[in-house]
Amino acid sequence: MKTFGSVKLSKDRKTWAIECEPHIVMRLKRVFPKVSRKAHGTIRVTNTIDTCRELDWFMERFPLEMTEADRATLTGESNRHREQESIVAELLSGVRQPSEYRLALQPRAYQRIAADMAFTQGGLLLADDLGLGKTCSGICLLSRAECRPALVVTMTHLTYQWEQEIHKFVPAMRTHVLRKGTPYDLRHTKRTKPGQLMLTPETPDVIITNYHKLSGWADVLAPIVNTVIYDEAQELRHNDSAKYKAAEHISNHTRWRIGLTATPIYNYGDELFHVANCIMPGRLGTKEEFIEEWCKEANARSFSISDPKAFGCYARDSGLMLQRTRAEVGRELPSLTKIPTPVECNSKALEAIEGAAGELARIIMGETEEKRGQKMHASEELSGLVRQATGIAKAPYVAAFVRMLVESGKKVVLWGWHRAVYDLWLDALKDLRPVLYTGSESATQKDAARLEFIEGDAKVLVMSLRSGAGLDGLQDVCDTGVFGELDWSPGVHDQCGGRIHRDGQPNPVFLYFMIANEGSDPIVSDVLGLKKAQADGVMGERDDLLDSSGANIKALAQMYLAGKAAA
Repeated sequence: MKTFGSVKLSKDRKTWAIECEPHIVMRLKRVFPKVSRKAHGTIRVTNTIDTCRELDWFMERFPLEMTEADRATLTGESNRHREQESIVAELLSGVRQPSEYRLALQPRAYQRIAADMAFTQGGLLLADDLGLGKTCSGICLLSRAECRPALVVTMTHLTYQWEQEIHKFVPAMRTHVLRKGTPYDLRHTKRTKPGQLMLTPETPDVIITNYHKLSGWADVLAPIVNTVIYDEAQELRHNDSAKYKAAEHISNHTRWRIGLTATPIYNYGDELFHVANCIMPGRLGTKEEFIEEWCKEANARSFSISDPKAFGCYARDSGLMLQRTRAEVGRELPSLTKIPTPVECNSKALEAIEGAAGELARIIMGETEEKRGQKMHASEELSGLVRQATGIAKAPYVAAFVRMLVESGKKVVLWGWHRAVYDLWLDALKDLRPVLYTGSESATQKDAARLEFIEGDAKVLVMSLRSGAGLDGLQDVCDTGVFGELDWSPGVHDQCGGRIHRDGQPNPVFLYFMIANEGSDPIVSDVLGLKKAQADGVMGERDDLLDSSGANIKALAQMYLAGKAAA
């Protein structure tokens, strides 16, 4: 039989090296779009089960020489891919019934399907709509004896909530919430040295921690745990953080992984690669291969997905991501209405920053690339400066709008970003007994604020735009939210709205976006359009605040300088 070249698995078993005739190289690049179009000579592709399946198929038409051992690996991984693909397809189509999980509270069928997919594939990014019970799917996975010991990584204020949820579904499960960021003996015994953790009957079934403690425990936990659950998995979107490196290390040593999030994309699509790479390591190839196949450059630091809808279909069809809407699982919520609301602002607050903002804008708009670091710093500083000034400028008018809603009989969640803005709101609304739930309070203080809003006399809950992930109970007393400040990321608004638009909400929900016609608001609103397009394509169709074409902080600088020139 004629062969067209050879293929060999590397010694570390991470890549396939292919050497073949030039015309076969051209065909190979069509089959593997992750291979650079400029590649020549030896073609290398990452060894994943997807690659093995495609390479096996390719060699049916164009045979390549390989050793018996490499052939056995290729065939085995290709067959494993076929089996996983078949099981997932049968689960999603209803041909295969999901496993029975005998929990104290019976999980729904769609929750069991997610657990089965994670178990079958070794990983799953579960991106169901807010309020569909992703936690329950994770607990289903933990209830399997072979999946324990397990690790749950969540937000700081949610560790004990996770412990409560686990005990609610599996009362006999032994859990332990890590108290320190440095290792200690989890078995509460003097028979081992401090920091030593051994797999014994005394080891907790589930260890729970937050993302900040993860780096200190990674080396200790990686050899021990069989399963890891990443709650609010969008926290892993940046690969240059200590928590990401710790998560990556643990994921590479565990058998099963599941990520829970309603917003896997916050800004640009390449962030999904980092999240997915912790959930199913190597499944998308290397980052360079992912960018070659799926992305286009968005700016100097990040990449956007070229065809978000195509990638979204691939992620769902391949079993990498599972995303169901309420309608799909038969759990509809009351209506959600998003209302962009023009609001006045005090121009004096913006005039006060003219000098500093102008200088930063000129740095950003400089023509040379010699001072890229300076430009990046200036971009961050200009964004913070103008956004805070905008928040201050409109704060009295936002407070007046919130007061009107409260006087109409509503409790209101008011979202913002800057401490100076919070202070103005708190002072203007002090007779309404507002409480704070931001990034600076302790877990105890946050819980007290939550209870005062739900059960007490507080009429307004002031929340940070990026706090409150996983927070539950607000929907019992509140159906009205106000965005007093805007975030650059549409996913942040989705997460915030989901705090009140979730299971248990009996009323239609109204979200008001307070938009000034000066300062940062016009540009931020435009940027939301660009970023939302990324998320919408991958995640499926969803409505949002505005439908506008994109921009970035450079546009903020352009607008500012243009305004000054006109004046």
